[in-house]
Amino acid sequence: MLTKTLLPQSVAREIQTMIQTGVLKPGEKIPSQRAFSQKFRVSRASLREALLTLETLGLIKTEPGRGTFVTGAGAGAGGAMAPWRYADSYSVFDVFQTRLMLEGQIAALAAGRLTQTQLDEMEAATRQMEECWARQDLLANVEADLAFHGLIVSACSNAMLRALYQTVRQQLTETQRQPIPITDPERMRESIAEHRRIIAALKANDATASRREMETHIRNTARCAGLEP
Repeated sequence: MLTKTLLPQSVAREIQTMIQTGVLKPGEKIPSQRAFSQKFRVSRASLREALLTLETLGLIKTEPGRGTFVTGAGAGAGGAMAPWRYADSYSVFDVFQTRLMLEGQIAALAAGRLTQTQLDEMEAATRQMEECWARQDLLANVEADLAFHGLIVSACSNAMLRALYQTVRQQLTETQRQPIPITDPERMRESIAEHRRIIAALKANDATASRREMETHIRNTARCAGLEP
């Protein structure tokens, strides 16, 4: 049984399992937030965060005045992107532009600074992305993607850039979830290949190539979302 201390991501994982195993069926309306928060013994705030994550990944959809429903469509199966949750503050286009500038420079400054252990962890995260996509564990797929990018940030030589990344991390990482519902298998294969090219550039201590490969990766992710930053 879940406990009150469980993070929203763990609640999201539990609900994803209910969808994958057919406990919650396609087209079915999910229980009320009150019922779900009692079931999982979590606050409504934690539950809402979990539901927002699942909606961004395309596993559920909220219909105003009707409730929240299981979509029935996996990633790349004709789904649609959820509304951008930070629209009141920044457009998704602005966030992708910021990712290009910030993460490109961070990658350049991390080149040659990652330990072999960190590089191995990046390889493992990339394999996890691949394996989790194959079984449509979308939460774990994105978690591995976030870990991959986080390792690069941790090796950046500029402390202010690391701090700046953390300040806007929620918005930046949401762009890694946002395109998932319309990401087809071919795009995921390309994304995984891009990760491996980033690793190679970082390992070779090639700052120019690291920046270029990271910017290419982010631009291609943006294009998947229908944007050209």
